[in-house]
Amino acid sequence: MNLFELKILDFIKEHLTCGFLDFLMPLITKLGDGGIFWIIAALVLLITEKYRKVGAMMGVALVLGLIFGNGILKNAVGRIRPYDLNPEIKDMLLIEALSDKSFPSGHTLASFESAVVLLINNKRLGIPAIVLASLIAFSRLYLYVHYPTDVLASIFLGTAFAFLAKYIVEKAIKIYSQKRLSK
Repeated sequence: MNLFELKILDFIKEHLTCGFLDFLMPLITKLGDGGIFWIIAALVLLITEKYRKVGAMMGVALVLGLIFGNGILKNAVGRIRPYDLNPEIKDMLLIEALSDKSFPSGHTLASFESAVVLLINNKRLGIPAIVLASLIAFSRLYLYVHYPTDVLASIFLGTAFAFLAKYIVEKAIKIYSQKRLSK
């Protein structure tokens, strides 16, 4: 394990914790549970004609993250959670201990996939989404459930999946439009 990463988490725990954040961070992290907030956002966008394409992009990005991030990488890397290295920390967690592996951060991955899709398509929606995604990512560190590299890799992957989803959806629309015109 990388001691530098644990020092970062310990710094957050020693210098940034307070009653207000102890209350707020579990609530913020809940928004990322199972990607449900972002799944609902994608569904809402899908049912609105103006944002249907953006909703499709979010949906594709979320599926990519689910398959490659949570399905493949999490199991292939098998990184233990930081609190598992210190039973004292595990006893002081503000949320329930998790049963899956640490890398990548699924909360951060889903959040950045969705937020970046919104940002590249609509800055008015994207900027607040990036702020929320960043808060969710930080909550994972604050709550001592992920290493900084788990979160950073998830930001990178989420951004890449967002751009890939945009490409896939635009390509699919182009192919569909060409087939409709040729009939």
